[in-house]
Amino acid sequence: MKTLRFVFSVILFAYPCFSCGHTSGTTPGIDQPKVIRFLKYKYIDQQGTGLEAFSFLMPSDWAFEGGMTWILDNPVMPSVTAFRVFNPKGKDEFEVFENQSYFWTSNLQLLGMFPPGTKYFGSVVKKPLTAQKALRNIILTGQRGQYTDLKVLKDEDLPRLPQALNAGKQAQGYGTSGASGANLRVSYTKNGVPMEEEFYAVVEQFTFPVRGMFGTTYNTMWFVDYIFSFKGEKGEVENSARIFQTIISSFKLNPKWYARYSNVIEYLAQQQIRQIQSVGELSRMLSRVSDQISDEKMQQFEARGEVYDKVSQKFSDNTLGIDRYYDPHEGREVELPAGYNHAWSNNNGEYIVSDNPNFNPNVGSGLQWEPMERK
Repeated sequence: MKTLRFVFSVILFAYPCFSCGHTSGTTPGIDQPKVIRFLKYKYIDQQGTGLEAFSFLMPSDWAFEGGMTWILDNPVMPSVTAFRVFNPKGKDEFEVFENQSYFWTSNLQLLGMFPPGTKYFGSVVKKPLTAQKALRNIILTGQRGQYTDLKVLKDEDLPRLPQALNAGKQAQGYGTSGASGANLRVSYTKNGVPMEEEFYAVVEQFTFPVRGMFGTTYNTMWFVDYIFSFKGEKGEVENSARIFQTIISSFKLNPKWYARYSNVIEYLAQQQIRQIQSVGELSRMLSRVSDQISDEKMQQFEARGEVYDKVSQKFSDNTLGIDRYYDPHEGREVELPAGYNHAWSNNNGEYIVSDNPNFNPNVGSGLQWEPMERK
């Protein structure tokens, strides 16, 4: 389900703490902020559907940059997302990268027509790599190769990452499939500032037989997805771990957007993968695509969401420290950083946590803040 690739990069952020050693509660030797204010950020897919695609909580003084791009020459992945959520006054940043789509074949005649480096139905022709090699040779080189003093501090295989995501199981009786996961921690100098960054990614591949006049050959579709990183100034990366986890835990994908996306994939296949040349044509096509989703696809959507929720809850509550509160305005549970004794919400979808018993957000505010009960 390529529809969800950008989300899952985010949801599985809980894994970094196995390497950083951060635990719940207050980190020894680090002064925690007295008050953190979160607001709900809603991303609208302006280029394509015009719908809200996803939402999440972020600190009110942080910024969002990036978004969604429709690339209809690739029928298996017609939309990709890349964004970052960052502190404008510091170096802390969480980033999601565009998924990468590749194709390989044992058909030498086909390789002669589409040699490595060219595109075959929107996917780059390239021999499959493991997640570790993809992180080093594709993501790190492409995203951070311009920085000085670039060093790899850690390079790990993470088999539990694709397992937790139930990734690499597309075959279902036809062909073979599999997945690998990896973690890469690096240091470098950016604008004179020493930085550390930790990357995560999964490589999924699906190989299937193709019978022709001269025998059977094998085609492989493979993807580098769930690609994300968190970064900060050297020695301070872990300080914002609980803020990142709040962003992750609150991330919600809009099922109506997902329905449009899924139906676009079917539309492209039915139209023999005709590339739509202009945004105007794209908008008209998307306006004709239904918001409705089949029962089977909705079950897949909800089942995958349950997997993410379970993984996120299992690791975030125990590893990073997340407290769950009941939001009376939205009538639902919300996850906020642990270690704070008080939390409030307002009807604008904003939240405040504080460990100061004398702090009252209603003082000097034109908004109505209501205290929330911890669950």
